[in-house]
Amino acid sequence: MSARIGRLRGLCLRHVSSTRQTSPIQRRFLNQFISRVQQDDLPVLEQRQFRLAVKDNIATVSPNPEEETPLTTTCGSNFLANYRSPFEATIVTQLRSRGALLVGKTNLDEFGMGSHSVHTAFGAVAQEGEQQAVNKHSAGGSSGGSAVAVVTGEADIALGTDTGGSVRLPAAYTGVVGFKPSYGMISRYGVVPYANSLDTVGLLAKEVRPITELILGSGEAEGLWAEHDPLDPTSLSPGARRRCASQRDCYHSGPLSKHPYPLKNLKFGLPLEYNITELSPSIRAAWSAAAAKLQSLGARLVPVSLPSTRHALSAYYVIAPAEASSNLAKYDGIRYGTRFTSPTESDAAVSEGQEEAQGNLYARARAAGFGDEVKRRILLGAYTLSSAAMDNYFLKAQKVRRLVRRDFNRVFALPNPLLDKPESFELSELPETVGLEDKWGPTEVDFLLCPTAPMTAPKLEEVLSEEEKDPVNAYMNDVFTVPASLAGLPAISVPMRVQEEKEGTGMAGLQLIGQYWDDARLLAVAEAVAGVVGEEL
Repeated sequence: MSARIGRLRGLCLRHVSSTRQTSPIQRRFLNQFISRVQQDDLPVLEQRQFRLAVKDNIATVSPNPEEETPLTTTCGSNFLANYRSPFEATIVTQLRSRGALLVGKTNLDEFGMGSHSVHTAFGAVAQEGEQQAVNKHSAGGSSGGSAVAVVTGEADIALGTDTGGSVRLPAAYTGVVGFKPSYGMISRYGVVPYANSLDTVGLLAKEVRPITELILGSGEAEGLWAEHDPLDPTSLSPGARRRCASQRDCYHSGPLSKHPYPLKNLKFGLPLEYNITELSPSIRAAWSAAAAKLQSLGARLVPVSLPSTRHALSAYYVIAPAEASSNLAKYDGIRYGTRFTSPTESDAAVSEGQEEAQGNLYARARAAGFGDEVKRRILLGAYTLSSAAMDNYFLKAQKVRRLVRRDFNRVFALPNPLLDKPESFELSELPETVGLEDKWGPTEVDFLLCPTAPMTAPKLEEVLSEEEKDPVNAYMNDVFTVPASLAGLPAISVPMRVQEEKEGTGMAGLQLIGQYWDDARLLAVAEAVAGVVGEEL
C-alpha cells in the first residue's frame, strides 16, 4: 500500500509542477488552486470586468491557446489528472461575455464528493488561522478551493457546484456568500456530473450584490436567469422561465435598486426540526440573535414544521451515491480516464491468479484512479441500485424526496410554479407545536431562516483524524443544506459571526431558503439580512 501511495503522490506532484501556475507558498498553506492562469496572460481589469475562479469539475479552455500548459479539468482526481476539455462549460462562456477573466481552476473533493475538501488527489484545501502553520481550519467542501480563492481576494467571483450543500457549506466555513440557485436556472452543460438530479452550479463572492448582478442582470447584460441552454436537458425552457418569473417579484429590467429590500412584514420561518442536538450552542445563540434582530426591524418570525426533513440526509446519501455510481461507470482506463499500466498491489486482491489483461487493466485503473471516498460512494450506490436493495433503499429515498418537497410547498406562501394546482394538506399531519394562523392552517412564510452548518469550521488536523476513524461522520455537516437540494429550491448562505467558548470569535453561515424560482427576491432579502447580521463583522 505504501508503494502505491508513493506512486499516486508522484503523479500528483508531477501534475502540480507541470502546471507551474501554483506558487509554493499557496500550495503549502492554502492549496486552493489546482492550476492557475499565468499572471502575464491576465490583462489589467477594465470597468465591468472581474476575476473569476472556476471549480475544477467545470470544463474550461485556456484563455491563451498558445500557452504551453493549458488549464486542465481534473475533478480533483488522478483519473483526470491530465484531461484537457475540448469545449467550455456554458456558464463559463456566459460569464466571459459579462467581463469575467479566468484566474485559475480551484481544488475540490474528488468529483465533488466530500464536506471538507480533503478527498482530493492534489492535497487538502485549508483556510488560514491566526498562525498559518498551526491553526489551519477546514475550508468546507466540496467547493472549498473556490471559497478560499474568494476570501483571499484572488477572485471576485468563484464558481462552484452544489449537490447537497457544496457551495453553501464552504461559504459558511470561510465567511463569504454562497448562492445555490433554483434547479434548472443555470446551465450544467460542461459540468462533470456527480448526481444529475441534484447538481447545481453555484456562485461565491464576498458580498451578495455581485451575485445579484449576474443572476438578474445589471443594465447592459441580461441576467443569467433568462438564458436557456439547449445543450442542457435540465435547463428550463424560455417559456417556463418567463412564466415562473411572472409569478415572482424583483424580476424586472433596468438597474438594480441601491436601497435595501424592506424587511418589515416579511415572514421568516424557523424550522423546528433544525434545532438538533448536534447544533453547536454558539451557532444556536447566533441564530437566535439574528432572528431577534430581524424581528426588531419589523419582520415576523414564525416556527414552522418540516417533518420529512429529518429523513432528508438519509435519502440524499442513497440517491446521490446511486446516481454517482452510474455516472462514474465510464471511467475504466480504456475508453475514458487515465490508463494506469504499472501493476499495483490491487491486482492480487482483485484477480488473484488470473491473467486476463483487460480484467486487470479495468480493476487496476479504478483502484488507482479513484480515491477512498469515491470508492465508498460507488459501492454504496451500486448496492442501493441492486435488485435486492432497490425497493428498500432507492425507491423509498425517492418517496422521501417527494415528501420533503411537499413540506416546503406547505410552509411557503408562494405556490410552486412547477405544479399545475396547489397541493392540499391535512392539518392532522402537523405536530402539536405548530400553531394555527386561522382555521385554514398555520402561518405561511416568505423564507426559511436557519444555520448553514451545525458547527463552525473544525481544525484541519481534526478533520483528517476523524476521516481515518469514521469517514461517514462528516456526512452530518450537510444536514441543513441537503433538504433544499432535494427540493431543488434556491438557498443562500451569508456570513454570521459566532462567539466560541474556547476559540473566541468565529465565522458561521446563516442560510435563507426560498420557494422555487423566488431567487430574485431571495437575493434582495439576503443582501438586506447580510447587512443586518454583518453590522458587527
